[in-house]
Order: sequence, then structure tokens, then C-alpha cells
Amino acid sequence: MVQAAGPRIALLGIHLESNAFAPPTTAGDFRALCWLEGVEILAEAAKPAPAMPGEMAAFIRAWVQRGAWAPVPILLAAAEPGGPVEHAVLETALAEIRRRLAEALPVDAVYISNHGAMTSTGEAEADTLIFRTVRELVGPKVPIVATLDLHANVSESMVEAADLIVAYRTNPHVDQRERGVEAATALAELLGGTRYHKAFIKVPLAPPTVALLTAAGPYADVINEGQARARQTRDIVNVSVTAGFVFADTAATGLGVLVSARSQASADRLARELATRAWNERTRFAVALTPLDQAIATAKRAADDPAQPSVLLADVADNPGGGGRGNTTFIIEALQTGGVSGVLLANFADPKLAEEAHYRKVGKRFNATFNRGGHIGFTRRYMTEATVLALSDGRCTGTRGIWAGRALDVGPSAALDLGGVTVVVTTHRKQCADPVFFEMLGLDVAQARVVVVKSRGHFRAGFAHLFTPERIIEVDAPGLTSPILGRFKFQHLPRPIYPLDAGTRWSPP
Repeated sequence: MVQAAGPRIALLGIHLESNAFAPPTTAGDFRALCWLEGVEILAEAAKPAPAMPGEMAAFIRAWVQRGAWAPVPILLAAAEPGGPVEHAVLETALAEIRRRLAEALPVDAVYISNHGAMTSTGEAEADTLIFRTVRELVGPKVPIVATLDLHANVSESMVEAADLIVAYRTNPHVDQRERGVEAATALAELLGGTRYHKAFIKVPLAPPTVALLTAAGPYADVINEGQARARQTRDIVNVSVTAGFVFADTAATGLGVLVSARSQASADRLARELATRAWNERTRFAVALTPLDQAIATAKRAADDPAQPSVLLADVADNPGGGGRGNTTFIIEALQTGGVSGVLLANFADPKLAEEAHYRKVGKRFNATFNRGGHIGFTRRYMTEATVLALSDGRCTGTRGIWAGRALDVGPSAALDLGGVTVVVTTHRKQCADPVFFEMLGLDVAQARVVVVKSRGHFRAGFAHLFTPERIIEVDAPGLTSPILGRFKFQHLPRPIYPLDAGTRWSPP
């Protein structure tokens, strides 16, 4: 029963996008970004620029505006995308969730804010484990609403455990706040006694991440059709089309269509239609990257001829937002070898190099060693002369795209001039999806002839005011997040799956 003082709503979640080919994510990775227990969640959400997932802050603010409620903050954690979390860390988080939630019972509802593509070194479906744990604790009648990234690998068990799952609709992700508000509104309806019917269909389709933009393309078409159908009738409550995160390499990987409606027939019909369309459009998810030498040649022309428009090179294979280490040097070396000038590049994650730059001070020239730890995987040691142009503590507030209004901290950072190529070196990994990482060091992106970002696609929202799509080049270079999926040895994906298995056949249930 809802209490007179307002419903008691438990708040919890863990955000991690796990790349099976990246080094494990540690407790320190969570502590460096977001680890909030109990009332710390509410205190952070109340800040003008909270350092927490935007949907949680928006959900809390939406309920504050609704009036009487009793928030029951449990645990909220987030880490930069990386490898599977060390299982002991997951166990610690789950134990904290169990303890705090059990002590708080009874609650009237639960809001879960997860990414949806987390694995641990001992558990392939960590998000499923969280959903099941919460459902077992609160019982079958307490409403559970969850929000997920659209790269979530949704399982049948997650759908069964939650009364409603709301996924992002935009990629780059600029609608987290809207989805948090949507979850708050739906939960209020569920608390009023409404129950939703769900239909969930998994499609054997694992598109490369660069093929999942929502401004245009096959994924955009499926999402837009779902939203158009939802607007046509009040019967459809929510349509979430999760494309999945292929690098998680789990049995739950793949595109999923989840429709929540006020009647089972409506949910079933629309889910089937959207799943069929996604499958029929599968060949449109193909990617065509630009070879590194061609990208450098284009950059050289832009640098040498002021009449040419400036260009942006996206190092999509070394995207920290997908588990990349943010420290491959292939493009840096090629730019220097090719004599390209007027270049700004960010973010290159190298704590030791950032520390040395701060020791050297602004104006000093020295022999810089990138990745002094040596050759590990795609990470290569690279030595070149550099001049320290500027230093920063790495703390800033996002201005555009996915980071807008978010408190950011990439640790002690430096702008190093390598002779025509200026590199932003940071202590912590963070994909360059916002010009603020250049601006915090006094670098003017608008004046650069060539901009290089280590990001898969979120940069498109942050740099849209400077670069139109035809001036963006997705570079084919080595890395942990390369969209060329045939370069990876997947072990746990459901097979056959397209495009890895070109002859895959499927029809909707």
C-alpha cells in the first residue's frame, strides 16, 4: 500500500558497459567516477552539475516536483566502459544492495538505473543478476521500473523481473534526462494500480556500434517507426529497441525489441512488426571505414589548403566509451609521418605522461614517451619531442552532447605540442565527445584544420556545430573497439548471428 506520506521508492543501479577484450574493471574505476551509497545519491542529484548518470538525477527531480514521496537511496555506481568488472567488486555491490534494500523494506516501488551490458569475471549476465536480486527481495507485487542504455544486452529474465524497461532512444545519447522523467511518470501510474503487458523479441543481429546512429540509418528507422506507432495510440506505453553491445560477448548479446502496452495483443503485434523490420534491414547495418592512409591524405589536404574545409577524424577503434584504452598511437604516428599540421587530438589517456608534463611546466620541451609501459595489445610505446602548451587539473563541466551539464574529471591533464600535432593527454580515460576537453586547456577547436577524437559516435552531438557529417572521417585503425567484428574471437555470442554469420536465417516467433 502507498503510505500517506507518499510512496517509498528505492533507488539503485550500476552502470558499466563491459568489453570482453579489455582489461578488467576494478573498484578503483568505480570510485574514480561514481560510487554513491545511501543519502549520497540524493545529495549528488541536488547539485547543479551532478557527477552521476543523468537519468537518475532526472528521475529524482521529477519525483521531487510531483510532491510527497519518500526516496530510499540504496547504491548508485558507474565506471567508464572497460573490461568485465572483477567479480569481487560485483559481489560487494550486490551485498550492499541486498543489505540496504532488506533493511529498508517494505518499499512501494523500485527504480533501477543500469547500463545493461555489464559482465563480471565470474558472471556473464550481471545486469540480470541485479534485476533478479531486487525482485526476490521486494516480492512479485512491488512495481520495478528500469532505464537502460540502448546498447544494453537485454535478457528474458530482465524483462520478466521488471514491470517496465525504458531504453534510450538517441545515439549519441542525449535523452537520458527524458528517459528518467518517463520512468518516473510510468512508475506513478504503476503505483496507481495499472499493469503493463510486455512483448519481447530477440533478433540474431549484432550490428557494429558505428552503424547504430539515430539521426539517420536503419537503426533510426526502426526506432522512429516504434515511436510513431506509440504516438498513434494510447495503448502503447513504451517501445524500446536495444541494439546490444557486441563486445560484451554474451549469450544475451543482440538486438532486442521490447514493447510495453495496455493490452497483450498490441504489444505482441508491434514487437513482431518492428523485429521483422530490423531483420529485413540487416544489410544496411554494414560499415565502411576509411583506411588510415586515405584519412591522413585527406587531413593533409585540409591542413595545407585553407580553402578546404577542416575535417574531423574519429578514432573509432580506440573509443574509451566502449572499453578502448584511449592510448593507441597509430593515428598520431601517421599524422607526424605525413607532415600534417594544425591538428588537435583528444583524449589520450596516459597518467605518467600527464604527470611528467605537470612536472616539466608550461613552455618546457622534452622527449615525451607515450605508453612508457611498453607494447601491450594495441598499446605501443612511442617517443617524440614535445612542448608543454598548457596544464589543467582536468575538472570541468560538460557543455555539449552527452556530457552537457555533467561534472567531469579526467585528472591532471596537459596539451602537448608535438610539432603540428597537439595532443590532449589526460590521467583518466574519457572519450572526447565534447569540445570542453580542448577548451579546458585553452585550445580553440574552431581554428584547427584537423581534429582527431577518440570516440565512436558520441562526438557527433558534441561537435555538430563545427563539423557536418560529410566532414567526419571514421578511420580504420587497430583497437579494442574496431567495428570490423571479424577481427575478434568471440566465444559466447549466440550463433549464428548477423553480420558475423552472413548466412543467418531467422523469422519472428
